[in-house]
Amino acid sequence: MKAGIYYNKNNLNNNGVYPETLRRMLAARAVDCAFVNEPSDLDGVEVLFVLGGDGTILNVAAECAKREIKIIGINYGHLGFLTQFEPDKMQSAVELVCGNKYAVEKRTMLEVECDGNTYLALNDAVIQRSTSGHDFSNTVQLRAVIDGSTVDNYLSDGIIISTPTGSTAYSLSAGGSVLTPDINAFIMTPICAHSLHSRPVVFNDNSVLEIIPSVGRIPINIVIDGKIVGVIGNSVIKVKKSEHCVSFISRSDKDFFKKLLIKLNIWSK
Repeated sequence: MKAGIYYNKNNLNNNGVYPETLRRMLAARAVDCAFVNEPSDLDGVEVLFVLGGDGTILNVAAECAKREIKIIGINYGHLGFLTQFEPDKMQSAVELVCGNKYAVEKRTMLEVECDGNTYLALNDAVIQRSTSGHDFSNTVQLRAVIDGSTVDNYLSDGIIISTPTGSTAYSLSAGGSVLTPDINAFIMTPICAHSLHSRPVVFNDNSVLEIIPSVGRIPINIVIDGKIVGVIGNSVIKVKKSEHCVSFISRSDKDFFKKLLIKLNIWSK
């Protein structure tokens, strides 16, 4: 087995003891291991140990999905919804992987197409108003169409399209429902809509969603898993289920609702 180690350079760069400790643990079990700094370092990797929080995992999720690399997360961030182990359980994480007795949980991804570009998102895609400089806009007007049928016209700060994995992130903060990871659905959540009837919509993940801006060229940001990837005018954004999915190594004793309660209580403190 070839393993990779990817870690949050901002949090752990001044304390390299954690990545190096993990490398030594794997080497002691004769596991070929290398640090990952760029996408090409993932070639040939079968299991990627990620040291950080959810954002660190999101940084590499798409590249891992394309290569069918399994991810195991050790939480050195704040929330850690996507991680399986806390820092003091690093040894347990290594033993789980090396013992080859783990379960693999596959998570659906979004595929977002716009202006000839394609993006993959594990958590969410956000279509939102611009808040910078001369591109600033108070609201955006977006029409949502699912499988050819108009759902609604939204005058709002934007729209969040979320996977079940991302339903506990930005969408939840904006009033969206929590979706369990095994549900074959996505959720579309308006952001601060200027209408009392505008509510989150859960729809089948085999459907195709189109977000159509109103006529005009008000700058609109496309944000994929928390990063702005483009600014458009009146281009149509198409969102559907990706053929790729993210594989997470998980323990057999996982309990989604227990983890949800624990993490949300941490979040509220």
